[in-house]
Amino acid sequence: MTSTQYRHVKVKSGFRPESGRRPRAAALLLAVLGVAAPVAAPARNPPAEAFKDSTTVTATAYNSLEGQGAGDDHSLAAWGDTLVPGMKAIAVSRDLIGAGLDYGTPVRIEGLDGVWYVRDKMHSRWRNKIDIYMGEDQDAARDWGRRRVIIHWGEE
Repeated sequence: MTSTQYRHVKVKSGFRPESGRRPRAAALLLAVLGVAAPVAAPARNPPAEAFKDSTTVTATAYNSLEGQGAGDDHSLAAWGDTLVPGMKAIAVSRDLIGAGLDYGTPVRIEGLDGVWYVRDKMHSRWRNKIDIYMGEDQDAARDWGRRRVIIHWGEE
């Protein structure tokens, strides 16, 4: 592999720079060229009747901190989204993807306010489980712990 020097970061080819500058520049270039780039879900909340499916799952929480998750970029989700603190994002076990909780699905979680969106997927060893993204707030993730909750989802 070859190395490239980006502003204060040495990167081997095939890897993204750790500074957030290059991905933003790429998104700007795509916007100028008129090419669609993946973006976070809109802030609107679907109506209550849109949440027609529900199930009980085990819910844990995670952060985008070093030592949590695989790889060098701890804010990069499995579908390619960059998770940013404040996003209402969840990861789902792969069996739930088959049940209709696919990428971008809006979800209501018992015990939490608002609508959360499926933005990440978990390792295949997990079943009937969600992981709630809590930015860099380790205390909030620890306080959440592990709970059995009812989730409701639907399509926008």
